[in-house]
Amino acid sequence: MRALVRGLPVGPSLALLLLFLAGPIAYCVYIAFTDLQLSGQAESSFVGLENFRRAFSDDGFTNAVYLTLVFTLISSIAGQNTLGLALAGLMLRASKAVRTVTGAIVITAWVVPEVVAGFLLYAYFRRDGSLNEILDWLHLPTQNWLFTWPILAVSFANIWRGTAFSMLVYSAALSEIPKEITEAAEVDGAGGWRRVWHVTLPMIRRSIGTNLMLNTLQTLSVFGLIWAMTRGGPGDRSQTLPLFMYEQAFKNNLIGYGTAVALLLLLVGALFSLVYLRMLRTEV
Repeated sequence: MRALVRGLPVGPSLALLLLFLAGPIAYCVYIAFTDLQLSGQAESSFVGLENFRRAFSDDGFTNAVYLTLVFTLISSIAGQNTLGLALAGLMLRASKAVRTVTGAIVITAWVVPEVVAGFLLYAYFRRDGSLNEILDWLHLPTQNWLFTWPILAVSFANIWRGTAFSMLVYSAALSEIPKEITEAAEVDGAGGWRRVWHVTLPMIRRSIGTNLMLNTLQTLSVFGLIWAMTRGGPGDRSQTLPLFMYEQAFKNNLIGYGTAVALLLLLVGALFSLVYLRMLRTEV
């Protein structure tokens, strides 16, 4: 009885979570096991695992999974994470004026809405865009980047837009490293790269794991940026899982199948999270 009384203050919050979070999730799980369509169907019926079997036998789904992994590895794990750490390290040693200007430029790209960023990078990579103008001025070969390398173009766009978050995370982590430790390593003869590898990175390992997990989950759900730049094209050469899910659910009217794909995307994010949570353990 006492436990019930103590839980009364959180009762309204729990009810709201069940209503607006757990409820829709449970309904989506149910839809994934039906043949629900937007039109041309009087009522839906339960089809079991049919939608999931269809996904694993669908070449479009396989292609979307592959491109999603490529997009995530390039733009999040290799791009935003590495560039954010490099910028944080450089800004730690830079003057106040350089830190202010660099931080303002990088953070401005971060706060720009996703669709707006997509149109900006579309204008940059298109055949008569800024990049080709620069290459032409340098007498270098030009090409239609959104046609020849669409997945790399959208990956670069995501790096440009999202690096600020990694930079802020690593700036906070690096500022917490005691100077005495790095100075002791320098006295012992450790060079710059050895100090980074054996001192800096181990001490910010938890920040690296947290940043990777949050960045990866955000990257897996990117939709507006790619849609504004390529709409998944040309063909399906930049069609990641969120775009494939949208196409199946709202273009092909297959709500049940599209929801099943969404659950599989959720599973991919959960697998990445398990890997990163393992990294966050205190044992080295």
